[in-house]
Amino acid sequence: MDLETSPLALPFPEMPSIDGARLRVARAGYKEWDRCDLTFVELDEGTSVAGVFTQSACASSEVELGRAQVKSGTARALIVNAGNSNAFTGYRGREAVEAIQSQVANSLGCAASEVLVSSTGVIGVPLPQDRAREGIAKALAAQPCGWEDAAAAINTTDTFNKGAHASAMVGDTRVELCGIIKGSGMIAPDMATMLGYIFTDAKVEAAFLQELLRAANLETFSCITVDGDTSTSDTVLVFATGKAGNAPITGWDSPGADAFAAALGDVCRKLAQAVVRDGEGASKFITVRVSGAVSDESARQVGLAIANSPLVKTAIAGEDANWGRVVMAVGKAGEPADRDKLSIAFGGIWTARDGLPVEDYDETPVAQHLKGQEIDLAVELGMGDGAATVWTCDLTHGYISINADYRS
Repeated sequence: MDLETSPLALPFPEMPSIDGARLRVARAGYKEWDRCDLTFVELDEGTSVAGVFTQSACASSEVELGRAQVKSGTARALIVNAGNSNAFTGYRGREAVEAIQSQVANSLGCAASEVLVSSTGVIGVPLPQDRAREGIAKALAAQPCGWEDAAAAINTTDTFNKGAHASAMVGDTRVELCGIIKGSGMIAPDMATMLGYIFTDAKVEAAFLQELLRAANLETFSCITVDGDTSTSDTVLVFATGKAGNAPITGWDSPGADAFAAALGDVCRKLAQAVVRDGEGASKFITVRVSGAVSDESARQVGLAIANSPLVKTAIAGEDANWGRVVMAVGKAGEPADRDKLSIAFGGIWTARDGLPVEDYDETPVAQHLKGQEIDLAVELGMGDGAATVWTCDLTHGYISINADYRS
C-alpha cells in the first residue's frame, strides 16, 4: 500500500545521541515490504523506565507484560516489531513475546523482565517466531543507527518519520531528551498513543519518572484523536540512562526537576501533535480549545467529543463553518454545559456568543481561515475555570481508502 506523504508532515528534527542507548534496526520480514521492520535499543545497566499503556480490554501480550515490567523500574533493552500487532493471538502471542525476551536477555546477560517488547500492525495474526528470531539476530549484529532510521522502522501506515528533542538544565548539567513515535490511525487514546519511546541521559528515579510521564501524558497523548478508536497496543515508554552525571532527580524538590518535567512535556506534546498531523487521510490540523468548564477533565472530555465527531471533522474537511455541529458535540459530551452560556469561535472569530449567533456575523474571514491547513476552534462553556486543549484532524475519503486496503 503506497501512501502519499501527509500535507501536514513535519521534517525530522536534528537529534543528538543519548549516552547509554544504542539503536539498531533490521529486516525481519513481518510483511511483504522492502524495509526494516524491527528496532532494537540496547540500554546500559542502571537505566530506569516508566510507561503508560492502553486501557483496551483486548490488549496485546506485549502490553500485559509491559505493565508488569515497568513496575520493576529497570530496563536493558527495547524491541519493536512493525507489521504485526500480535494482539488477539492467545497463548501463541505470549509465547512469541517470551521467546524474544529470552533471546535478547541471553545475548545481553540480563533478566528477561528487563527486555520490553512492543508490536504494531495487523490484529489477530500471531507473531511468527522464526522471523522474530532471525530479525533479532540481525539486529544484534547490525551497526548502530540514527534516530530517523529507528523511527522509520517502527512505522506502519505512517507517511513520515516522527521525532522530537528537548534539553534541560538539571543543576549545572545539561540533559537531553529524544523521542520517536509511530501512529496514524486507530488513535483515540485512553492513556497514550500507538507506540512512542523517549530516551534521556538524565538520572531520574523510576517512581518519579512514572509520575512525570503520567502527568505529561494527560495533557498530550491523552488529548489527541484521529478517528475515535483506541488501539490494543498503545504504549509510551520513557528510558533514563543516567549517563549525564546529574544528581539524581527523585522528586519535585530535586534540583532541575521542574526543568526536566517541562522538557519531557515538550517532547510528549511534539510527538502527540506529529501523530495527528499524520492522521490517515488528514488535510487539516485542528486545535480545539475548551475553556469555562467545571474542571480541566470536563474540558478535556468536551474537547474530545468535538474532536471525535465525524460531523465536525467532515464539516472542517469541507471548509464549512457549521458551528451547529459543534453545539451538537458539546451537548452529547455528557459534561456540564448550558446552551445559553455557550460561545464558539473559528480562527479567533466568534460565530456564536452566549447561546446565540453573533449579530451581523460575517462568515467571510472564517471561511478563509477554514481554507488553511491549521484550524483553530475555541469553545467557551461559561461554567467555571476548567480548560483543556485537544488536537485532531479532519475526516476525508482518504481515511476510508487507507483502511479499506489495510490488510493488503
